[in-house]
Amino acid sequence: MAMWLFKEEPNSYSFADLQRDGETVWEGVSNALALKYLRQVKKGDRILFYHTGKEKAVVGEMKAVADAEVSAEEPKNVRVKVKPVHRWKTPVHLARIKKEPDLAEWELVRLPRLSIMPLTEVQWGRVEALSQPAE
Repeated sequence: MAMWLFKEEPNSYSFADLQRDGETVWEGVSNALALKYLRQVKKGDRILFYHTGKEKAVVGEMKAVADAEVSAEEPKNVRVKVKPVHRWKTPVHLARIKKEPDLAEWELVRLPRLSIMPLTEVQWGRVEALSQPAE
């Protein structure tokens, strides 16, 4: 099972919208590297939902409910069906992520405009730990 981060402007489609809808199709990606990653998504993969724009934060987790589909007519038309797993109690903001040495090489930090990117288990675990409320 792979782990990913998908970005979206919350004014366009937010995690709350995903929770309301129960599932959605993720599509409309145009960047070549992001498309390469989107083609690799498989059913069951874990995905972090990142709000772009003013918020700039990981806000929840979703899951791929099917493998990525590539249109036979248009290879740049790639789509993945996803559903929400849970909203995080504490969003993890980009400013906080940038302070973490374990996350310095992550594409979210190095290539901030990329809309879909993989995570390692270490990166996922660190971001998830940052989402836990301080005691």
